[in-house]
Amino acid sequence: MSETLRENREVKDEHLSFDDFTSEVLEDYRIANMSRQLSIFGRKEVLTGKAKFGIFGDGKEIAQIAMAKSFKEGDWRSGYYRDQTFMLAAGLLSPEEFFAQLFGETQLDKNPANGGRLMNNHYATRSLNADGSWKDLTKQKNSSADISPTAGQMPRLVGLAYASKLFRENKELHNYSGFSDKGNEVAFGTIGDSSTSEGHFWEAINAAGVLRIPMAMSVWDDGWGISVPNKYQTTKSNISEVLKGFEQDEKGDGYLIYRAKGWDYPGLCKMYMEGVNLCRKDHIPVLFHVSEMTQPLGHSTSGSHERYKNKERLDWEIEYDPIGKMREWILSMELTDEKTLDGIETAALEEVKRARLAAWKSYSDPIKKEREDLIRLVTKADCDCQKTDRIDEIVQNLKKVIHPVRKDNVSAAKKILRHICSSCASFKPLKSQLQEWLKQALLENEERYSSLLYSETESCVQKIKPIVPQYNSDSKIVNGREVLRDNFDKLFAKYPLLLTFGEDTGFIGGVNQSLEGMQDKYGKLRVSDTGIREATILGQGIGLALRGLRPIAEIQYFDYLLYALQTMSDDLATLQYRTKGGQRAPVIIRTRGHRLEGIWHSGSPLSMVINSIRGVNVCVPRNMTKAAGFYNTLLESDEPALVIEPLNGYRLKEKLPENLGEFKTPLGIPEILEEGNDITLVTYGSCVRIAEDAVKQLKDFDISVELIDVQTLLPFDVNQMIVESVKKTNRIVFFDEDVPGGSSAFMMQKVLEEQKAYYHLDSEPRTITAKDHRPAYGTDGDYFSNPNAEDVFEVIYEILRETNPQKFPPIYKD
Repeated sequence: MSETLRENREVKDEHLSFDDFTSEVLEDYRIANMSRQLSIFGRKEVLTGKAKFGIFGDGKEIAQIAMAKSFKEGDWRSGYYRDQTFMLAAGLLSPEEFFAQLFGETQLDKNPANGGRLMNNHYATRSLNADGSWKDLTKQKNSSADISPTAGQMPRLVGLAYASKLFRENKELHNYSGFSDKGNEVAFGTIGDSSTSEGHFWEAINAAGVLRIPMAMSVWDDGWGISVPNKYQTTKSNISEVLKGFEQDEKGDGYLIYRAKGWDYPGLCKMYMEGVNLCRKDHIPVLFHVSEMTQPLGHSTSGSHERYKNKERLDWEIEYDPIGKMREWILSMELTDEKTLDGIETAALEEVKRARLAAWKSYSDPIKKEREDLIRLVTKADCDCQKTDRIDEIVQNLKKVIHPVRKDNVSAAKKILRHICSSCASFKPLKSQLQEWLKQALLENEERYSSLLYSETESCVQKIKPIVPQYNSDSKIVNGREVLRDNFDKLFAKYPLLLTFGEDTGFIGGVNQSLEGMQDKYGKLRVSDTGIREATILGQGIGLALRGLRPIAEIQYFDYLLYALQTMSDDLATLQYRTKGGQRAPVIIRTRGHRLEGIWHSGSPLSMVINSIRGVNVCVPRNMTKAAGFYNTLLESDEPALVIEPLNGYRLKEKLPENLGEFKTPLGIPEILEEGNDITLVTYGSCVRIAEDAVKQLKDFDISVELIDVQTLLPFDVNQMIVESVKKTNRIVFFDEDVPGGSSAFMMQKVLEEQKAYYHLDSEPRTITAKDHRPAYGTDGDYFSNPNAEDVFEVIYEILRETNPQKFPPIYKD
């Protein structure tokens, strides 16, 4: 055996026999060819109309195979939409599953990653059993669920890697062997070179370096971001060159940075084996910059790279195609002959063809049968009226659809129902039968496409039994922040998996001292400070929750949540939905807001948030006892949530409950704070105190207000309590400090439209909101920017004056 071949054998165990080494290389070659054929045939399926859109991993095959060799059970991936070869090589994807995802297959046994909810090349493994219980994550290779936004995978990657540090260094967690093998796991990240221009990349890279966590980050560099070359993407056109300042120093701080060519099979295998081993053993972040990659099929099925790459570049990509280069290397090392390689290529092609046909049959046959059943149902009836011609036309058009989808069947059924004769005896049973067919089809498609936005397990928030705070004659009167502090103390003692982190969260115990003394008592691993990096604070929480921990990620002020809103919206809020219940991340985002002073410490952009994060519960407590009750409820549930503490409530006095850590505030259940008969006033959060003031003022004028605190915006009044109040008062006002058309409009739609309160109104419904602009600075700025008690008084007084002008004469003008 030549010395060169001996050196190349270092890519694997030195005790590997020559025959075993050769077999492994040839298996890698088979996977590479199979993946390339999947890309080619996948593109064809889109262009011929069987699939909607395609984006593929062609040109990245060899590097991903090399990376997969170091990916072990218990490890995690947080990647992007070109990692199909890695998933194949890691044993997490079959060719048939590849096509099932491309077609949009909804059966989980055929498309386990997402059940038809994500486009192709967006991958995930299933961490949960059907009942919502955890699988043993150490006995499987794990992939977090991909999202399309570029660099969107980076924030959660920080948390996935940080979890290993916690499981290794916190001895109390060693018993949780189903989540981690004492922190021996590596979190693998992948990203395209052009996406490293995104802020999420830099924030995550910095955070991982500071935390010293086992993150193995691969950058696939093919020189382009769609049509834009990397000279416009990256300084010096070289990401690893720019990252030199992050490279490990003599103290051991920083990254190990490796570089390799995307067509160099032995070099890639050696690089990944060495780098990942150090990452796993020493818990240090590693970056692999893989350059000179290709993309032979172009960016996606939306276009061709011939439009923007010149002939010289296209010729180079042919010459340095990684699979062709691997073939050259195999032959040069005399591992086998050309005939054997030709046979491997042919076998891979045939396997892909079989998988395509099987996946298409599995996907399309049930839809065709559904169409046949519908047509048979409609055509068995007979009628001579003119409407029959229109029905026949709809049926014939349905028959002509070459590749029907469920939309075609349901749409046709709805149209046919419009034309069924109501006078013909033979058509009467048809109408009822077709209505039943349509009802069943809509129910099935509701489950296929709209289920599991929120948890449906026994641990969902709706099934957590509320427990009221208990007091006795000796209960202390304390500052609100002390209620939170003492409640958190109970929770940290109760839940070993609980931890919290954020800006100023650790050493000083939070900017409002609601975690005072917690770091001293429970340690820096459980109560910790972070840098100013909101997106990765949230991402840290998502990754930790994916691995079984129970994080409370603190965003210092509600205004600052906007830095993390993209991650919250695209990643956290969609997670359970886009995996069809396969993954969950019950992270709690803790923040504070409302009614301070100044543009950026008093904002209430709730409509922006609640309309972006459906899938996350949103709690808006009016005081700290309510907030503590929400934390107690949420930690017993398996759902994510945002809790917005009222910023001006930390120094207000509250009675300290005796059952700290145990009382539970229910979600989705409003509370009637004051019963009344004349009008219903609906509000939440810091506005409750203002509303209470206004209600007192209105009493002096003999106006009886029913004051309701909704307590949570998501979920909202699940038992429809508010409409019952409207049935009594026949008038309603919605009050908050969001912009006009914001959360007040959301509440109005919920009550008037969904709860049908419109039918019980005797007066025009009204909203009371802040101005269009952010609140100005100072007490006067707040008073004249945000709604105040006098505003609430005037709106309600005017509504009652319209009904009884003699009793309520005009105040400010005759």
